[in-house]
Amino acid sequence: MFEEAQYFAPVAAQEDGSVVVELASSHPGFADPVYRARRNAIAALALNHRPGTPIPAAEYTEQEHQVWAAVTRELAVKHAKYATAEYLAGAERLGLPHERIPQLEEVSRLLEPLTGFRYLPAAGLVPLRDFYGVLADGFFHSTQYIRHHSVPFYTPEPDVIHEVVGHANALASDRYAALYRLAGQAARRVESEEALEFVSKVFWFTLEFGVMREAGELRAYGAGILSSYGEIEEFRGMDIRSLDLAAMGTTEYDITKYQDVLFCAESLEHLEDVVGGFWATCDDDTIAKLAASRI
Repeated sequence: MFEEAQYFAPVAAQEDGSVVVELASSHPGFADPVYRARRNAIAALALNHRPGTPIPAAEYTEQEHQVWAAVTRELAVKHAKYATAEYLAGAERLGLPHERIPQLEEVSRLLEPLTGFRYLPAAGLVPLRDFYGVLADGFFHSTQYIRHHSVPFYTPEPDVIHEVVGHANALASDRYAALYRLAGQAARRVESEEALEFVSKVFWFTLEFGVMREAGELRAYGAGILSSYGEIEEFRGMDIRSLDLAAMGTTEYDITKYQDVLFCAESLEHLEDVVGGFWATCDDDTIAKLAASRI
């Protein structure tokens, strides 16, 4: 089952009020005490945040700002070649800074006048229904930390580059933002955990890893592809299938490697009709019938 925070490092609040992010021994920052202390402090900011108040600013090092600058510079080149026109228009409309990591409150101030979306800080795991449900209200849960400087083009977990470069640029598009809201409405409408998982998988294969035919080429609009330095070069060689709600909602995937099965929309209108129409009307019964059709 996918959730946008399912593969985050666990976060634990200690009895003394401190917060500890439990990085795996394989994590690039595991042996870096300075990075680990900053991860703990950033997680504490999110845990202590109260909805309706400004998001506390995370303190980034110059080295971390350099990671943002290097990765976003390289991704911009790849986006020009591989991203959909609607995503590129959203990126231009939003105008994220290139040389430094923007604070989430700053991203919210840029985004809200465009499509009404604002960011909420996430320390770690966000329950599935909560993560998707708030999309209906124009909120997006996001981490604030950035990947370790030793491997700037790799991250074992979604960081601020994924959350902001991948998602905020899409959320600056009226049409993509409308799809996010519809996904949130669907998550609130369905009652069973099975139906919620189905909704989340459709989200995974579209707004996270969706591709689209555009001007005779295969282009990406999914945040997972567009925030990955490596995957964006590989997606055209994957098993590309037509949009299929039953298949997307029931297909298993491995979050630890490049996605080898992708579902392609023939146009943005096609995506809106099929996926937007599904999220706008789905309920437990219609999802159960779709899932049963794959047995």
